[in-house]
Amino acid sequence: MVNCRSSSAKSLVDGCVAGTLVHRGGENPEAGKRFRAQCCPRSGTGARPSRGKHVTQPWSGQRDRRAPLAAKGGRSPVVVIGAGPYGLSVAAHLRAQGVGVRVFGEVMGSWRHAMATGMFLKSTPDATDLSAPVAGARLADYCRAQGQDELTELTPIPCTIFVAYGQWFADRYVGEVEQSRITSVERGPAGFVVHVEGGEELAAQAVVVATGLSGLAHVPEQFRAVTPAGPHPDGLVSHTSQHQDLARYAGQRVAVIGGGQSALESAALLHEARAIPTVLVRESRVLWGELPRLERPLPHRVVWPSAALGTGWSLLAVSRAPGAVRRLPAAARMYLFRRALGPSGGWWLRERVEGIVPVRTGCSVEGVEADRSGGALLRLSGPGPDVLSVDHVLAATGYRLDLERLPFLAASLRREVRRAGGSAAPYLSASFESSVPRLYFTGSLTAPCFGPVMRFVAGTAFAATRISRHLSRGALRP
Repeated sequence: MVNCRSSSAKSLVDGCVAGTLVHRGGENPEAGKRFRAQCCPRSGTGARPSRGKHVTQPWSGQRDRRAPLAAKGGRSPVVVIGAGPYGLSVAAHLRAQGVGVRVFGEVMGSWRHAMATGMFLKSTPDATDLSAPVAGARLADYCRAQGQDELTELTPIPCTIFVAYGQWFADRYVGEVEQSRITSVERGPAGFVVHVEGGEELAAQAVVVATGLSGLAHVPEQFRAVTPAGPHPDGLVSHTSQHQDLARYAGQRVAVIGGGQSALESAALLHEARAIPTVLVRESRVLWGELPRLERPLPHRVVWPSAALGTGWSLLAVSRAPGAVRRLPAAARMYLFRRALGPSGGWWLRERVEGIVPVRTGCSVEGVEADRSGGALLRLSGPGPDVLSVDHVLAATGYRLDLERLPFLAASLRREVRRAGGSAAPYLSASFESSVPRLYFTGSLTAPCFGPVMRFVAGTAFAATRISRHLSRGALRP
């Protein structure tokens, strides 16, 4: 048992391990006033900016994409690397604070390319909001603007709608997002030198790394023997993050490794695409979310209050106070990171899997080898046959948060970044700043410091507010 050093820390951790998943967001009214005044001036004509190849600016005029937006006092801009929920939210808050910023990445790129067609979000609608410092930026606002039906907790959200919402958010609250890839970030005279694909080199006062789970996919060691060049959809082994369309495996036997949402939904999609999936789950049983109750009696709400990550007082605490999680002893934080909100399937997915897709629980893959037919032979332990022959292995085996897997950060820079105790992720200040001054991280890489809420969209408001406040009020002052 981990020594959490206090009974309250231990209770918090154990309560979170037993929790149920949802999500949520927030906004900053004062920053919103500055945003409207500085970034969204009203013109006499009320004309809207034209749409071009890149994301449009929400204010009049489109800048040269190689000319940095001027920061306060004419200083170099902040560079945000990543244009998913966290990168877009940070950029929206920074621009509201009058901080010059350049954003690099494809808007919602991972959600476009690392999620198979037909997938849904596990989150509830009011817990899937990106964060802007003004009202009117929530998912519900997007749906109203598009004339779409209201989403409720009983409405699974298609990934396609979430991607469209992200693009809508970027158009209105972020401005231009440059799709050029960042090739390297290193120390420079004014902070950092950022190298952009195509040859551009720019100075940055600060860098915010918001690359999500890109490059962090994990495939267990036992599968490496049959995929020496790495997992790939055309090989014997692939990772779920490498797929947009699982229909390519129609008619093939596919072993799906894992017992969480990604594994179970992939198995359902494979079955519906006429593939022949078998799910191999290490745990003794598959866990499923409960059907939400739109109206709960008061006693139930008192005992099990709603929170961004689910219901219960412990989940309410880690949802609303990630800063307090950061102050827990390192052992408690890592126990919380590894155990809270373990693998489970969404309530709406259950009927597409149970009794339809074969699921073997208590089963571990001990080894794998190529067979003569061009497929893979899996050696298994646990109940049932000890050998399984398949045409492909789909690893829904999660991600490893490791700073060394961010090659665009110079090796010398990575060496300077202090790691969070017990992990390969960065240790961060209360403002998400690493041990390298003005190098910030946000999103999943910050979960070992700030807790499980940072693994989900629900953490965008907390992170964006802290980062933008620190940069605008302190870090970028002369």
